[in-house]
Amino acid sequence: MGAKVRYAMVCSSNQNRSMEAHALLKRHGFDVSSYGTGAHVKLPGPSLREPNVYDFGTPYKLMHDELRRKDPDLYKRNGILPMLKRNLGVKNAPQRWQDNAADGCFDVVVTFEEKVFNIVIEDLSNRKQVLIRSVLIINLEVKDNHEEAATGGKLALELCQEIESADCWEDAIDDIVAAFERQHKRKLLYTISFY
Repeated sequence: MGAKVRYAMVCSSNQNRSMEAHALLKRHGFDVSSYGTGAHVKLPGPSLREPNVYDFGTPYKLMHDELRRKDPDLYKRNGILPMLKRNLGVKNAPQRWQDNAADGCFDVVVTFEEKVFNIVIEDLSNRKQVLIRSVLIINLEVKDNHEEAATGGKLALELCQEIESADCWEDAIDDIVAAFERQHKRKLLYTISFY
């Protein structure tokens, strides 16, 4: 196989699901990046009506230190502080998918909810398609909580390992998806778009 496959993991806030998968794939030597698609980065707060809202590009360390000052017990208990600590070991700050054109092309984009999948597809179709390079966008539905994210990260890794080991993912993807769905009893959505 020629050049390594480039992967992007995408969820809404680039905090939990995409970062869990990013951290895991990175540890396994994949060429991987991660993004969020939301307007802002949202983290749970003291109540549902009071989330902590940040701009994309705000360093994870800054969020970590701020929440640790606000209420260390709450944010330790709900897993936010450990999650942010993991995140800052992977990269500096959450990045927004819609602003990532400078990062170049990806071969495979894994999303973790259908809404995010649709945003990525729409965003790619709105970009000028100059290279006509195919990109696989695949959705693995994962609930946005720490337990599910851990499971989702392992499933994303397994899926990417299958794609990586194929001689040509374009030819193999239907079989890879069918086998994955059978084995894990999870339905995947996927489509091919272009850069």
